[in-house]
Amino acid sequence: MAESQATTEGATPVAVDDLVEHHRVRVNGVSLHYVTAGPEDGDLAVLLHGFPDFWYSWRHQIPALVDAGYRVLAPDMRGYNRSEAPGGVAAYDLDELVADVAGLIEHAGRERAHVVGHDWGGLVAWQVGIDRPDVVDRLAVLNAPHPAAYVRDLTTWEQLQKSWYVFWFQVPRLPEWGFARDDFAVFDEIFDEGTARPNAVTDADLERYREAFRRNGPRGPINYYRALARRRAKQGAGALLGGGRPDWRVDVPALLLWGERDMALATSLTRGVDRWVPDLRVERYGDAGHWVQFDASERVTEALVDFLAGDAGTGTAEAE
Repeated sequence: MAESQATTEGATPVAVDDLVEHHRVRVNGVSLHYVTAGPEDGDLAVLLHGFPDFWYSWRHQIPALVDAGYRVLAPDMRGYNRSEAPGGVAAYDLDELVADVAGLIEHAGRERAHVVGHDWGGLVAWQVGIDRPDVVDRLAVLNAPHPAAYVRDLTTWEQLQKSWYVFWFQVPRLPEWGFARDDFAVFDEIFDEGTARPNAVTDADLERYREAFRRNGPRGPINYYRALARRRAKQGAGALLGGGRPDWRVDVPALLLWGERDMALATSLTRGVDRWVPDLRVERYGDAGHWVQFDASERVTEALVDFLAGDAGTGTAEAE
């Protein structure tokens, strides 16, 4: 196994592919591909990617976490890359995604793990903290809103404008066609708009993303959005019928890292979150976009390592 290499901000760790080992396991009724790295007796850190991504989203963070002594487990979430893509929208409900994470932790022979997530992986991480705090040591989320904050801010014009694609994804079949058109040419636009640093995603990276999506296509990843819309509609109907709102409290130590130049999510989503997450630290990066782990890779990695080691307190910081 090759040793990880120190990198400058934004540089891709050349050794990441040599560091990781590939595995497959069946948990929660679905076959998942995942990679591992680091000492087997190290504290477990589960890294959850977002849309439209796969385990490679953590290429900048895996070597440093391994150097810090962590055992890293980064899955391709269901529907992505080499993992199984079950049919039907219901297969992508948050309850299933949370059960996948809990199953991976159990498969790793652990009772608890640090859970880190970006974008959709962050939404799942929040839900794991809400529903299964028993399996979480520390929770770190990158550019993904706490569900209560998102429901709160979705009524604002700024967030409604940014969330246009969420509504588009509710249309049958057309989003899949548009996303796959011209061999997933949309990746160029997505990563150009979603990152703030030039060349944060290289041509070689883009080809890896296209290759990953050629395997399963975009239907499973898009079904995440459809399943969430159905879930929120049911919750809203329940509240109107007197059932009350969901309990979205997170009672584990949490870190929220946020690139403020996010094309899809307003920075207002980072404010007031301690109402639901009492033990929370927020760090905002004014020079980073939605893929904050690419734009500010070195600073994000340092923040993650410090937080997982218990060195970060509560509060809000503007990262330089």
